[in-house]
Amino acid sequence: MALTGNQIFTDAQEETEVLTLEDEGCSLIVWNDDVNTFDWVIETLVQVCGHTPEQAEQCSYLIHYKGKCAVKNGSYEELKPMCDAITDRGIGATVEVVAN
Repeated sequence: MALTGNQIFTDAQEETEVLTLEDEGCSLIVWNDDVNTFDWVIETLVQVCGHTPEQAEQCSYLIHYKGKCAVKNGSYEELKPMCDAITDRGIGATVEVVAN
C-alpha cells in the first residue's frame, strides 16, 4: 500500500503529539477524603515527595479546604511512581497534564 501525503503528515503529527505529551509538565494531585488523617498525609508527602514538614502541612491544609492540591510538578515518568506510592498508602492521587 502506498502512503499518501495525508497519511505521512498524520503519522508525523501523532508522533509529535505523543512526544509533546511526554515532555510536557505534569502535576501530582492529591485529593481530599474523609478517611486519612492530616498526620498520615503529611508523613506521606514528606516520605514520598521529599517535602519539608512545613510544605507537607501547607499542602494538607489545601487538600482539606480546597478538595485537592498539586503537591509536585514534573514529568509523567517522574511523578507516576510517586502517585503509585501515595495511592498504595490509601490516599487518592492522580497525575495530570498541566494546561498551557
